[in-house]
Amino acid sequence: MKEEGRRVNNFKILEEKINKKKAQICIIGLGYVGLPLAVFFAKKGYRVYGLDNNVSRINKLKKGKQYIVDVDSKDVTTLINKKKFFPTLTSEVLKRSDVVIICVPTPLRRVKTPDISYIINASRTIKKYLHQGQLIVLESTTYPGTSREIILPTLKQTGLNEEEDFYLSFSPERVDPGNKKYPLNKIPKIVGGIGRKSTELTKNLYSKIIKQIHPVSSIETAETVKLLENTFRLVNIGLINEFAIVAEKLGVNVWEVIEGAKTKPFGFMPFYPGPGCGGHCLPCDPLYLSWKAKKLGFKTKMIDLASFTNHFMPEYVVERVERMLNKNSAVFNKIKILILGVTYKKDVKDLRESPALDIIEKFTQKKVKVDYSDPLIPYLKINDINLKSVSLSRSNLQKYDCVIIVANHSSINYDFLRKSAKLIFDTRNAYPKDYSNIVRL
Repeated sequence: MKEEGRRVNNFKILEEKINKKKAQICIIGLGYVGLPLAVFFAKKGYRVYGLDNNVSRINKLKKGKQYIVDVDSKDVTTLINKKKFFPTLTSEVLKRSDVVIICVPTPLRRVKTPDISYIINASRTIKKYLHQGQLIVLESTTYPGTSREIILPTLKQTGLNEEEDFYLSFSPERVDPGNKKYPLNKIPKIVGGIGRKSTELTKNLYSKIIKQIHPVSSIETAETVKLLENTFRLVNIGLINEFAIVAEKLGVNVWEVIEGAKTKPFGFMPFYPGPGCGGHCLPCDPLYLSWKAKKLGFKTKMIDLASFTNHFMPEYVVERVERMLNKNSAVFNKIKILILGVTYKKDVKDLRESPALDIIEKFTQKKVKVDYSDPLIPYLKINDINLKSVSLSRSNLQKYDCVIIVANHSSINYDFLRKSAKLIFDTRNAYPKDYSNIVRL
């Protein structure tokens, strides 16, 4: 009975700490997922450690400088001054942490296989300081089975047992950077634990900052929910991108077609074409599921085809511009192109998997002079790209044979742009109306 009493005690003690806001929380990784999470918990009165190995990030936070669009630097400074938020490079804070939430990157390798090295490194670091009554939650998107097959065995090397001494859960991040309608606390949260106690503790924890919590039956189910969400978007965006290519060949305005289809009150959900998919969720996450399926002897045809279609879009953009300018009797390798907006998403300072980078690269390979302008990115130094942002003056715009809108930032004066540029290729429907010098995707 003593052993049973100890197990119940660990659960009850941690539950009480969470309820009384005495639990100390450590967020590993202070990017678009981790930093907003840290701020929300700290605002609710929890003592939160923000652990990151990026020296620049930690220094910026301590100096009150903003680098995440969804987090106000004033909030960070206030929380630091109130001793509720502690940005740090020191992993020893894990000794004092009752809850550890992993929010590290999960990129794809060049061969399109998952790179979970950040998760593995975080797990090994946690293992050094793992103690009884500690809850570990993974938020980083990954393939189903990661929590049970990778994290759990690492933690059990300490001799401690899940559901008795420590608790382990997966709760997929659903952050949409720059979306003011749905901040983190208004997005329902999925939670799935390695066992019932882990699920209950995780549900209780997140309920302190998020209104709607949806528990699922297993940790693998929670991992798979995230992949279904992103695969749904990937496949539908792939479909509408392919549809846009067909519509152009038919001489039909795909944007008008979408607006017409939207009038149906059931059985249709609008998705929009673009120059390609960026960020992490769409280009990378569904391929985690594809990779796992191959390990199980099944080939995911729809995911792979949608991924191929979306990755083709930057090439299609270049082809369209080439056709447009050849039609105007320009010598292609003597033309000048301006890419407007190089981030992967409107109004978000993030270059991850941005299609603009592929477009620049493809023009460069064709020996075409290409520049860019982006109010959020003053310079680009990635791979072979080394450029500075060009100002959108009338004289500058007149130098270019074509301006390609890749990210339609709100701060751009589109009326001035239309009146100053010779030709605009609009891949984002920034101009819903027809103009003589504007061609839409």
